Amino acid sequence: MLVSAVKLTASYDWRVGRFVRPARSSFWLLLTLALTALWVPTASAFAQAERYPVGESVDDFYAGRNGEPLWLDRDGNNAAAAQSLFDLIRTAQVDGLDPESYAPRELDRALRAAWSSNPGTIRRADRLLSEMFVAYARDMRRTPAVDMIWVDPELKSAAVTPRQLLKAAATAPSLERYVSSIAWMNPIYVGLRQALVGGALTSPAEHDLLRLNLERARALPGGAGKAVIVNATAAELVMMEDGQIVDTMRVVVGKPVHPTPMMAALIRFTSLNPYWNVPADLAAERIAPNVVKGGAPYLRRKGYQLLSSWSDTATVVDPATIDWTAVAARKFDVRVRQLPGPENAMGRMKFMFPNAQGIYLHDTPEKKLLGEESRMFSGGCVRLEDAPRLARWLYGGTEPSATSDDPEQRVDLPRPVPVFLTYLTAVPAGGTIAYLPDVYNRDPAALAMLDGVSRVASR
Repeated sequence: MLVSAVKLTASYDWRVGRFVRPARSSFWLLLTLALTALWVPTASAFAQAERYPVGESVDDFYAGRNGEPLWLDRDGNNAAAAQSLFDLIRTAQVDGLDPESYAPRELDRALRAAWSSNPGTIRRADRLLSEMFVAYARDMRRTPAVDMIWVDPELKSAAVTPRQLLKAAATAPSLERYVSSIAWMNPIYVGLRQALVGGALTSPAEHDLLRLNLERARALPGGAGKAVIVNATAAELVMMEDGQIVDTMRVVVGKPVHPTPMMAALIRFTSLNPYWNVPADLAAERIAPNVVKGGAPYLRRKGYQLLSSWSDTATVVDPATIDWTAVAARKFDVRVRQLPGPENAMGRMKFMFPNAQGIYLHDTPEKKLLGEESRMFSGGCVRLEDAPRLARWLYGGTEPSATSDDPEQRVDLPRPVPVFLTYLTAVPAGGTIAYLPDVYNRDPAALAMLDGVSRVASR
């Protein structure tokens, strides 16, 4: 049922950054009536020109609730949520955005018009608040200007629709807390943003570093559902559910010569009793010298097979037919595969998000490396401290198990889970910021790229 009468108790003053109560005077009443009469609904300056899937627009959101306002209620108690939204937009330059692009004065006129208690002006003002929120939230969640490999493009955060954003806000226990906590963004982003807004940084270099990491954190998921985040700089994996961290574990990431890339993908299945198809460079670096020293017995002891090619129809080749000294010298490449078993570098399972780079998460028999402070030992993939624990979480409490000794037994996830391999050199930590080493020396080039994007955007 539509609200028939609302008396707003305050209006947002853009100059002072807060809501102020209107003066109870005949002059103010006349001004209010004049604004109400003069204000004509126009196309909002922050309304999205983009086309959305059928049923996912702001109009569809309001149609689904029979036009009932979201921000304004009968007693004006939701003014706190609008206040929080205005406060965020007032500091939108931290997000790389222009506060004026969200038409604060147009919205102020609409709110003042709503004081007339006319249901039409109330609905109009409420819709403008929703349009402002959608525009700002989607801009915050825009595709970041960082070197991210989007294996599954649907994970780009800006893909969220207006109706999804508004529905999440409408179903939150408190709209004001939802807005003030920036709950549609990842907690890492929120913490970094708060540090930038707080202005407690000691140097321009710190400011630039936080700005860069804010842009990296923009890619990370917020809101409902499960997601896995791996931060290569901390060599740590985080399990998130409905915007909250539920578990963490140590991981081993790529050494500087084989860095773990920044990547967003969907974990689609687990491979039990996996082979390890050794990358050609690692076969030359790690295996060939040992074959030169120990011959074929080394290969048998470690469970390695030599294959004729990288195709699906490859056959096993006698290793005695290969010049392993030449392989070690990288004069030509070979395909080596390690069979499942206790020596297998993949351990009991690997979690697959198919990608051209051949990156995945996997178990490991070399647990001692997980005790090192700096855990950069892999060829780019991510070795897990406790793969079964991650599996139980991914599969809702039940660890997938192999039905036989057969290799590469695939167990699909009922619903794919996003995984984000990121690179954060500054992260929120207990009310402050922890700075992590730039282990792959990515920050200088990334800062230069971000500065270039900012200069172009400002023109």
